[in-house]
Amino acid sequence: MTASEFFVPDLCRVRAVFLLLVTSELLVLVLAIVQAEAGWIDWNYFGLLSLFVQWTTLTSAALICLLRSRLARMSIARATLGIVAIVLLDVLAFSLFADSVLHPQPGVAVWQGIAKKQLLALMIVLMVLRYFYLQHQWQQQREAEMQAHLTALQARIQPHFLFNSMNTIASLIAINPDQAEEAVLDLSELFRASLRTGDQLIPLSRELDLCKRYLAIESLRLGDRLTLEWAIQPGLEQQAIPPLTLQPLVENAIYHGIQPRPDGGIVRIEAQTRGNFVYLMVQNPKPDHNNRQHEGNRMALANIRSRLQALFGEPAVLKQSHQNDIYTVTLRLPKQSANAQPASRKRT
Repeated sequence: MTASEFFVPDLCRVRAVFLLLVTSELLVLVLAIVQAEAGWIDWNYFGLLSLFVQWTTLTSAALICLLRSRLARMSIARATLGIVAIVLLDVLAFSLFADSVLHPQPGVAVWQGIAKKQLLALMIVLMVLRYFYLQHQWQQQREAEMQAHLTALQARIQPHFLFNSMNTIASLIAINPDQAEEAVLDLSELFRASLRTGDQLIPLSRELDLCKRYLAIESLRLGDRLTLEWAIQPGLEQQAIPPLTLQPLVENAIYHGIQPRPDGGIVRIEAQTRGNFVYLMVQNPKPDHNNRQHEGNRMALANIRSRLQALFGEPAVLKQSHQNDIYTVTLRLPKQSANAQPASRKRT
């Protein structure tokens, strides 16, 4: 188990420590309310216990942060025991120090108080670790579901698209073998992308290249019925995007907006940056209300939306709109560079 796979969050981060401090302070507040014999809260008890809890929380978090790499190499049981030991020893040290200041001559009551603090610390740390473990398991399940969505999406190259493409290529072999060869290369690249499951994020340039290959094949089949408009802002080549995010939107634009119309229409692909976000838009004529097509389109959008949420969280948005018989799907991504990856063959 690596540090990135460790079920305890990175306590070297300010946000994680802040959440621990807030949670512990709320617990102190509850105990101070329960302890009060008169009024709503025992402020003296609250102040002393708050000081004690905050110091033990900060020092324990610092020790766990320093030992995180070692703890991550242990089994879950041994790592849990190690963290419990760190916290209990820390609580014991601060308890002895505090009681030496407040009670220079410790008695039985003082040792009973220390034992109670140890027991309370044990229960709290076990509950917190249980929460961290469940959160880690939930996150792993979410990532597995996201990977399953990606695999399902990558496997959904429509059979009708394959058959139509093969028929188009077969008809081109006799009259234009060079174009037929180009179409075969484009089709092979599409299938290669559908089998590549290791990448979570790729450069936008690679996804756009895949869209161009798909549209090149469809242009051979649809001919003058398909008109393409590209409006790609320069400088977005390395923008990070999940693989097979834009291509299914373009495929839906062809399948739902162009193919059913005898006169075809225009598909427009646009990419631009605004502030800290990159906006991608795919526009096509408003599709007819066909239940089967509408359901397929909705499933594809839900699939992509869930992957975006898993990778980017709330900043990523996918929405669709209708205006003047134009159907638009807008994708908003946080501005982020993808790791450099081998570029696929560019179309000439």
